[in-house]
Amino acid sequence: MLNAPQTPAHTTTEAPAPATSDWPAVASELIQARQTVLPKRLLGPGPDVAQQHTILAAAAAAPDHGQLLPWRFVAVPERQRERLAEVFAQALLERDASATPEQVAQAREKAHRAPWLMLVVVDGQRGDPAVDLAERILSAGCAVQNALLMATAMGFGSALTSGKALKSTSLRTLFGLHSGEHALCFVSVGTVRSRKPARARPAVADYLSTLGGA
Repeated sequence: MLNAPQTPAHTTTEAPAPATSDWPAVASELIQARQTVLPKRLLGPGPDVAQQHTILAAAAAAPDHGQLLPWRFVAVPERQRERLAEVFAQALLERDASATPEQVAQAREKAHRAPWLMLVVVDGQRGDPAVDLAERILSAGCAVQNALLMATAMGFGSALTSGKALKSTSLRTLFGLHSGEHALCFVSVGTVRSRKPARARPAVADYLSTLGGA
């Protein structure tokens, strides 16, 4: 588990002191340590209530133009997993009526993976209409990344999962989404049972260009 440097307590209204010189190294180590661990490889124990609060509090530091809070997380407790399993099965059969019983069972089983499961929802209508959906989704992505990094810092594994079921009417009904809301992805967090070797990260040159050329 990574130990971030502690910020000194302030007793005046002066501006916070600059970040310590260790922060870039700590941030780099944490960011590089984050790795997707598939939900089927995440077991209990998951984060306890206090740890969940810390993970979700990290999401609040995401950029948010106009402070719209255009995203939210919906936890899916164990007692509701069977309802979600039924939605996954129904969504599959709506897409493919010829799905085999084994495929339907596999779809259902996905709802029971990982001890802590949340749906990420983006609201395309909340607040100022001038803030378009792309910007709201970007804010949600930053919020999710913050949460994943905090989970990593606490020693947990995590993953994002999506899929066609997110657009199904039955899932929207289960989560009570209104017409302007979009189910973006699921977030799974838990204790790592096993993980694949870390994938090679792209080099900066792979995704950086300069306007007007070199």
